[in-house]
Amino acid sequence: MNQTAAAEVVVGVDTHKHIHVAAAVSPLGMRLGTITIPTNAKGYRDLAAWACSFGNIRAFGIEGTGSYGAALARFLRVQEHTVIEVNRSDRQLRHQRGKSDPIDAEAAARAVLGGQATGLPKSGTSTVEMIRHLKVARDTAVKARSQSMLAIKALIVGIPSALRERLELLRGKMMLIRHLAALRPGPIVSTVASAKAGLRALAQRWLALDDEIKVHQAHLEALTRACS
Repeated sequence: MNQTAAAEVVVGVDTHKHIHVAAAVSPLGMRLGTITIPTNAKGYRDLAAWACSFGNIRAFGIEGTGSYGAALARFLRVQEHTVIEVNRSDRQLRHQRGKSDPIDAEAAARAVLGGQATGLPKSGTSTVEMIRHLKVARDTAVKARSQSMLAIKALIVGIPSALRERLELLRGKMMLIRHLAALRPGPIVSTVASAKAGLRALAQRWLALDDEIKVHQAHLEALTRACS
């Protein structure tokens, strides 16, 4: 695989969910070789050893350091390698020439070599990253809570009138939610019972999501204060 030793080498990596493809390029722009690795610790070690076999590593240029390439970027930084974030290749250009992982990996290396790529990836271990993780969880919970409320309102419209009229006497969202969560439908032998069962399930789901959101919000506020 290794055709020649180089005093220095730049490695570009085209990242995917299950595999990464890397290409090594000399300072003079000659492609030295390519490798495909699985996205696991052994694969990352193999990539680092393969790259070092060409000589001193100037930098790794990695696509997708915020997604599929994040774990590899963290691994290489721990090994004290310089990691540069490389933008994905232009979609139109890739469509014209055809998708080629080795070519994309080589392009990533050349972007570093030519100075077009100079940005450092986010560490992935900072407070900002912690906030991002929790915000994703909170935002999806907020969306699901809203969907539960919409489902409750839609269900109430069509339930038996006697039950609907009793619910209409309740004032305030929380009073309604807690009342519904405490319903006792009994055996499901009538539309009243099935309506109560459905409404209770939705209300209990809403309450569980509301509690989850409060926990996420408390953590987010603490992390935000730590950043200020």
